[in-house]
This record gives sequence, structure tokens and C-alpha cells, in this order.
Amino acid sequence: MIAYVGVGANLGDARANVLDALARLAALPGGALLHTSGLYRTAPIDSSGDHYINAVACLETSLDAHALLGALQEIEQAHGRERPYRNAPRTLDLDLLLYGDESIETPTLSVPHPRMHERAFVLVPLYEIAPDAVIPGLGLASSFGPRVAAQSIYRID
Repeated sequence: MIAYVGVGANLGDARANVLDALARLAALPGGALLHTSGLYRTAPIDSSGDHYINAVACLETSLDAHALLGALQEIEQAHGRERPYRNAPRTLDLDLLLYGDESIETPTLSVPHPRMHERAFVLVPLYEIAPDAVIPGLGLASSFGPRVAAQSIYRID
């Protein structure tokens, strides 16, 4: 299965945390890291704290969506991720954005990620590595670009 993962951090050495997360994604069992976007600096949305470093990764995985989510949460925990409140600043945030063309809605997982089409920090790096990506139930991810054009995002590498 092809999956897309959003990677972000704004606490500690955010750039190093994002790069380490990408390396850990590449090492997940039962799959391969196919593509990674460049790194982007973005202002927090619905949050506070320092600017974020964001990227998107494309994985091929044999893990089912819930097992992949569990693996992502383990990587977050390895970076000391805490969840004191919704949208709190974080050492690392890994979001399962897309899992093939599946739509999944369970108490622990929503795919496609419910706000991905509202976030430049997801859409811009996703478009970089998958310009034809489709958000199930919504259409081409690129069609949402104009809606997020006012959000601050800068490629840093």
C-alpha cells in the first residue's frame, strides 16, 4: 500500500527531529521510503510556539493502516512527544495523511487526514512529491492550493 505521512516539529532541534523521523520511516519493517519532500518552515496554525519544520513522506508499506499509525506513534514517543492539549507545540508530529485510496474512520484513525486540505504545510510538500495526489472524497489535492495560499510556508532546503 502507498501511504503519505506528514512530518512536523517545533520544539527542540525541530530540523534534526524531522530528519530523524524520515530516517526512522525508511527503516520501518515491511516497506520502503519512496519519496520525501524538501523541508519547509511554517507558522503555527491553531497553535502557539516557534515555527514548524514540515515535510511529507511517501511510503510503500505492508502494514495495515492501524499498525502504521502505531509505528508512527512509537517514533513520536522516541522523540518525547507529549500531548498536554490539542495542537500543543511538539517535538515531533507524524500524521497519516493518505493510505492508498482508502477512507477510514475509526475512534483512533481518520484517513484521509481530516484537515489536510486546509493546511499549506501538508499540501505544498505533498504536491512536490505527488502532484497528482487525490484526497478520497474531495478530489485532487492540488485543487486546494488557492485556499491555503495566504498561509506562510517557505522551503528551507
